[in-house]
Amino acid sequence: MFEKKRINENILILKKNLENQNNWDDFEQTNKDLKKLNYLSNFLKSVDEIESSYEDTIELLKITDENTNADMHLELETELKGIERNANTLHIETLMSGKADSKNVLLEIHSGAGGVEAQDWVEMLLRMYSRWAESKSFKLQIIDQNVGDEAGLKSVTLKIDGEKAYGWLKLENGIHRLVRISPFDSQSRRHTSFASVFCYPEVDNSVNIKIEDKDIKIDTFRASGAGGQHVNTTDSAIRITHIPTKIVVQCQNDRSQHRNKSTAMEMLKSKLYELELAKEEEENKKKRSQKNEISWGNQIRSYVMQPYTMVKDHRTKTEVSDVSAVLNGNIDKLLESQLIALG
Repeated sequence: MFEKKRINENILILKKNLENQNNWDDFEQTNKDLKKLNYLSNFLKSVDEIESSYEDTIELLKITDENTNADMHLELETELKGIERNANTLHIETLMSGKADSKNVLLEIHSGAGGVEAQDWVEMLLRMYSRWAESKSFKLQIIDQNVGDEAGLKSVTLKIDGEKAYGWLKLENGIHRLVRISPFDSQSRRHTSFASVFCYPEVDNSVNIKIEDKDIKIDTFRASGAGGQHVNTTDSAIRITHIPTKIVVQCQNDRSQHRNKSTAMEMLKSKLYELELAKEEEENKKKRSQKNEISWGNQIRSYVMQPYTMVKDHRTKTEVSDVSAVLNGNIDKLLESQLIALG
């Protein structure tokens, strides 16, 4: 699961760095070292507590007669299950140790073929991820959205700010498929809708991504959708095209063109950073053991509401029968199964 010795060595290095007064002038690095030191120390403390509780509970189970003291035996078994859940939670944390896993995440959702059906599906996915973020006490901000002609959204970009937000959602990239009786069909026929999801880490000051002026094209346009008279009548929205990679980002959530441009540039840096991570990941795939070699298709998950209810992840084969709970943000089981499959 992890090496205590290596973690203790990292803790010693961090403590030495913090004790060195020459490093105190670099406030940003000092703050990062303090956060990492606290995290590693608390992690080891949790591990020690789990190990101690497990050993104590096992010893008590050995000396407790199930026939003569059934209540105590049942209580100890319940406690053992709780210890197992806590250990699994720590195990999931160890699987989010990638270079960018601790960062905030930018998440894009785009409608596929299907018109209003697909656009409504985008809004449903936005709600699912929003509810999930709320359950983690993460902050959420809509960066850009393109409202559908009749209902829903053609596309939306949101930022989720929280501990290991990117680590949790980095494997959500791909096509999400919905099967249901359409509320927009007067004949109540079953429809299949598609939406694509793309996640990338927010770039902070610790990441140096250089963008040359000659490599970008900047366009302004009028913002669409809600926002009042000012938003609809001024060219405050910004679209930036990165010519070498053909990456396009846009932002229209602010009335200030300057702030929209700043946000769009940060989005572009994040996408370029994700490209670098993807190249590294491709290299790492070749070195992984057979159990981790999963065939990643574009369609990663199906959400079926009729004729039966089932959410199925096509990569891990994980299934959840309660579709409503998943669409209300209860997606941890699906996210954890992905992390474990790649761990």
